[in-house]
Amino acid sequence: MLPTIRLLCAIVTTLVLAVATGGPAGAATDRELPESIPLPNGFRPEGIAIGSGPLAYFGSLANGSIYRADLRTGRGAIISEGPGTPSVGMKIDGRGRLFVAGGTAGDARVIDTRTGRVLASYRLATGAGFVNDVILTRDAAWFTDSANPVLYKLPLRGGRLPADVVRVPLTGDLVYGTGINANGIAATPDGRGLIVVQSNTGGLFRVDGSGTTSRIDLHGESLPQGDGLLLRGRTLYAVQNRINTVAVLRLNAAGTEGRVVRRVTSALFDVPTTVAAFGSRLYLPNARFTTPPAPDTPYNAVAIPRP
Repeated sequence: MLPTIRLLCAIVTTLVLAVATGGPAGAATDRELPESIPLPNGFRPEGIAIGSGPLAYFGSLANGSIYRADLRTGRGAIISEGPGTPSVGMKIDGRGRLFVAGGTAGDARVIDTRTGRVLASYRLATGAGFVNDVILTRDAAWFTDSANPVLYKLPLRGGRLPADVVRVPLTGDLVYGTGINANGIAATPDGRGLIVVQSNTGGLFRVDGSGTTSRIDLHGESLPQGDGLLLRGRTLYAVQNRINTVAVLRLNAAGTEGRVVRRVTSALFDVPTTVAAFGSRLYLPNARFTTPPAPDTPYNAVAIPRP
């Protein structure tokens, strides 16, 4: 066989294999990826962020360290030592910057995922607070505070990190009470507003840029113990942590109405707190809130098929 013909045959064979496996020849399919990602003992995970590649980032409630794991192998390592205060909700942007909510410290950090270096730190709460979760929109990072009726906005003009935070008081239908209030946060499908879940009441609320809140009509449903949110198109995944459930909702474009179309649970769940997606899977860290934490307590994150 002539060399040119041999080369063409090799190319065709490679392309056939790629189509058959859904990627480059020899690449792992989602079903071959581990369904459990071990995390360090005593880590106490809460947040998760996944970028465009097969790498997941987890934050520690124990000391704020950031752990990076390869979803193909399940192996990982600490990339950023914590400040001794919590790391809670997290999101990663297209520049490889990880935005981290600081929980009881009332602050936020931005970390370079390539080096682990802290690029910026922000004091968000002016007094006691619990900075719980974060969402990245086209021009800002928005943080919730479960103890104070306010959102914190970091404007990202041209992608540049700001010098100061903007505090946006929450008004309208969302009324704070005893317990954990505003928790998980997402954008509306049309990108013109935000969605916040209130853990202690199970209510889901739309928030406009001025902080005015309106209850989203869930047609009699609610999301008790609502925690992390993940939006994909018009589908919203809402983690209900202590009841080991992921609610799947279908929203209208404006995010003013939605219906719970199903609820998913798994024997793998041990109080999952939030959710991120990679391929055809959802990944959730098990916070194990019902297990007394100790330095040798084992922790993990788990993967389920995306409903």
